[in-house]
Amino acid sequence: MPACVLVYSATAGYRHDSIEASIEALSAKASFADLEFDFTEDKNLFTDEHLAKYDAVVFLNNSGVVLDDTGKAALQNYLNLGGNFVGIHCAADALCDTPFFGEQIGAYFDYHPPLQESVVEVADNTHPSTEGLPARWRLLDEMHNFQSDPRAVGAKVLLVADESSYSDPGKRMFDHGTPHPIAWCQGGGAGVQQGCVAGRSWYTGLGHTVEIWSDELFLRHVLGGITWALASKTTRAFNEGSVGNPLTEM
Repeated sequence: MPACVLVYSATAGYRHDSIEASIEALSAKASFADLEFDFTEDKNLFTDEHLAKYDAVVFLNNSGVVLDDTGKAALQNYLNLGGNFVGIHCAADALCDTPFFGEQIGAYFDYHPPLQESVVEVADNTHPSTEGLPARWRLLDEMHNFQSDPRAVGAKVLLVADESSYSDPGKRMFDHGTPHPIAWCQGGGAGVQQGCVAGRSWYTGLGHTVEIWSDELFLRHVLGGITWALASKTTRAFNEGSVGNPLTEM
C-alpha cells in the first residue's frame, strides 16, 4: 500500500499560474515514487477524521489565510500525532496569522526580486532532495527572502541562493541568515506542541514558473523532499502510528 499524501493548493491571495502544471506533474510521478496523491482546494476537508488518512500533507503554492479555525486546529492535531509536512514555494506566504504553521514551515515569506535566471548552491548533497543536483544549479525562478532564519527553529538548510548571481533591488527588512536559505528540512517539525510526536517537515522556496514543473531535476528535488518526509516512521504506512495509510494486512 503506497503512502497517501494530501496536496492542498487553495489560495486566498496571489494565485500562481503553475498550480495546475504542478498538480499534473505530481500526478504523473505518483506511481513511480510509490505514492498516492489526493489533490484538493477544499478547506472543509481539514478535519481530524479526514487528515488521519494521510502520511503527509503538502501545502502547494498557497497564499493568505486558507484555513478557518477548525481547519487550523485539525492541522495542529495532525502534526501532533506524527503527521509529516511539506511546503512548496508560496506556501511560506500562507497562514501568516498562525504561529505554529510558521514554525512548521520554518520561516514566512517576505518578498522576492524580479523573476530572473539565478544560481542556487547545494549545501548538503547527501539529502534525498539534493542528491544528483548540480553543486551550482542555474535556473529561472524566484529567490525568496524570508522574515526569519529557518535555522532558528532547528531547520537544516539544503539549498542556498548565490546572491551574486541575480539582482535584488528590494529593501530587506528581516534577517533570514547567511548563507541565504532556499530549501531546508526539519527532522522534527517545530510546529508540534510539546510532548507530542513530531513528524518531519521539508520546504523548498522553488517552484514559481509553469516551466519548472517539467524540469526533471526540479521534480527530483521535490519528490526527494516528499519521500524524505515520509521516512519519519511516525505514520501508519511505514510504522505503527495514529495517522496515515495503513499497510494492508497479509
